[in-house]
Amino acid sequence: MTSSQPGTLCAQALLAPASVALVGASADPAKNTARPLRFMRKHRYGGRVYPINPARDTVLGERAWPTLDALPEAVEHVFIMVPGAQVEALLEPCARAGARVVTVYSDGFAESDEAGRLRQEALVRQARALGLRLLGPNSIGCADLHGGAILSVNAVFEADDLIPGDISLVSQSGSMMGSLLSRAAARGFGFARSVSVGNEADISVGEVVDALVDDAQTRVILLFMETLRDAPAMARALARARAAGKPVIAYKLGQSAQGDALASTHTGALAGNDAAVDAFLRAHGVMRVRSLEALFELAPLARRYQASRRERTDAPRVAVITTTGGGAATVVDNLGLHGLVAVAPPPDFIARMAERGLRLRETPVIDLTLAATSTQYRDLLEALLRADWCDAVLSVAGSSAQFHPQLVVEPLEAADKPVDKPLAVFLAPDAPQSLARLREAGIAAFRTPEACADALAALLASPGRAPADPRTWQWPSGMPRNGMLTEHQSSRIFASLGVPVARAELVSADAPAHSLAYPVVAKISSPDIAHKTDIGAVRVNLRDAEALRAAAADIQANVARLAPAARIDGLRVQEMRQGLAEFILGYRDDPLAGPTVLLGAGGIHAELAPDIALRLAPIDEAGAWEMIHAVRHTRLVRGFRGLPPGDCAALARAIADFSQLAACTDATIAEAEINPLFVCADGVIAVDGLLRLSA
Repeated sequence: MTSSQPGTLCAQALLAPASVALVGASADPAKNTARPLRFMRKHRYGGRVYPINPARDTVLGERAWPTLDALPEAVEHVFIMVPGAQVEALLEPCARAGARVVTVYSDGFAESDEAGRLRQEALVRQARALGLRLLGPNSIGCADLHGGAILSVNAVFEADDLIPGDISLVSQSGSMMGSLLSRAAARGFGFARSVSVGNEADISVGEVVDALVDDAQTRVILLFMETLRDAPAMARALARARAAGKPVIAYKLGQSAQGDALASTHTGALAGNDAAVDAFLRAHGVMRVRSLEALFELAPLARRYQASRRERTDAPRVAVITTTGGGAATVVDNLGLHGLVAVAPPPDFIARMAERGLRLRETPVIDLTLAATSTQYRDLLEALLRADWCDAVLSVAGSSAQFHPQLVVEPLEAADKPVDKPLAVFLAPDAPQSLARLREAGIAAFRTPEACADALAALLASPGRAPADPRTWQWPSGMPRNGMLTEHQSSRIFASLGVPVARAELVSADAPAHSLAYPVVAKISSPDIAHKTDIGAVRVNLRDAEALRAAAADIQANVARLAPAARIDGLRVQEMRQGLAEFILGYRDDPLAGPTVLLGAGGIHAELAPDIALRLAPIDEAGAWEMIHAVRHTRLVRGFRGLPPGDCAALARAIADFSQLAACTDATIAEAEINPLFVCADGVIAVDGLLRLSA
């Protein structure tokens, strides 16, 4: 019977198999297909390995077997290294051999062309019918660094110095898996498992993460991501990792090419796939870094201080202590680029340290160059680690780290370090021995100022919150269930959610009679015209009936000239409203991350100088307040420089209500937008918007 759903993934068979078969194992040690057997010998694999080669009796001195059917016992994991066209015929023998996981190194599948994509889909269907789980195809393999099960052709496993440790890596790039392992090994970082998912046709990154949550050898999980696939599986796995206290750190390549045919809204232009994936990672507590070195250098910080992460609406404050002014400046500069603040010690702290024989100044960097003994350095460090005016402490060491470790490195090792105040170290000179000492002491030490600031920013960022529970709401009667809605129809949807909408009436463009008080706004009403202003189909501040009739005539003429094929259902006459500031409120069902809600500066600011906050939808009011604080433009209604305050509580309610578009079960909402949403002294009001349903 064919199953449309994958079976349960056997974590042991994937991560630490006790028996393996190598289909296509070569007897030529120079070939890639000889590598897994050589690597398992080199790294002392303790399980049973069966090379499969019908043309040889032995492979590299090991007995070879002609077929999987000839094996004397069942195997847990099969690694296939034959041309892609031969893979499908091997799945039934894999199942008969008892395999739970099959890794396909072979290429020529979805990464190649349309025919390859169809072959890949057929391969997955057959594997599911047989109860097999596939890693790949086009996977460079996986490795168990503790047990020596190196089911990979990646040349990194030629190294003698790969250290078993407690970090595990899941990579969507096979070559980058090797690059990261080699970079980390050069710094003395040890790994437990590494998995390259290849085309991710069956076993997803989320499933591998889920398996690593239960893996006793893994304490920190690293992700190298090119895109996001199977967001629900990833969300479930990340929730389990968070509950288990296992930090997840991700490096993701930039803007995804997938699914970015951004349609009708400014929201689409402002929030592409990368921003949505970033919101997804943040919502599930993942620490995203922007530099490769920070991906593994952050691990000691994440491992020790994961539990101290907290929600914040202010910029994280870092106390910087240094013995090299120039070296500290390089890090402080990078801290600022990430939105972190190097904070000066307050007067009472300076006075307290003066009583203990150490004179400090009220500057953002505490410079102790040639001014403190190792004992004083330790004393100051311990005082900073207990101070309530900073969120983290950064120690920047100069040449002493290279030549006189007793001055800075030893005090760092000896200091009493609480687990609720992160401590990071940047060594300005090239000081590999001091880096190694600090790593062995469990202290996060960085080789470059860029990686140091990147890692601190990722750790100190708000850990995020998962989407709020959806609520039940009724799709208004008579509303379409597909395609673009008019502004008039969209406003009914927004109002049904609880968002305040400006009063308006739909009237005849030829005889625009209405009951609203002047002044008013006139707009064409059409499902085919998303941006009415662009074609002169909006007139504002109309003060009487004569002005309205003239505006209606101009609007009709412009539409006839610039959008002659547009369907017109009348003229929307709307009350003229103003506010203290205008914002854009957007919704998008992202093809990778799922429903998202966006808050940003509205009007011309929306695309001229993007200033946005993006979260997974729906959100609650607490999440809405976080978005408000994340958008700089909201300072205009938060009392900035004596400006009159706006009703930010009403704004938070509107954001939360609007985000419930994600809970719609009566239609599939592709995107929606209110632009602008005015914030007033006593409430908010939506004065324009649109909504598009999936076809």
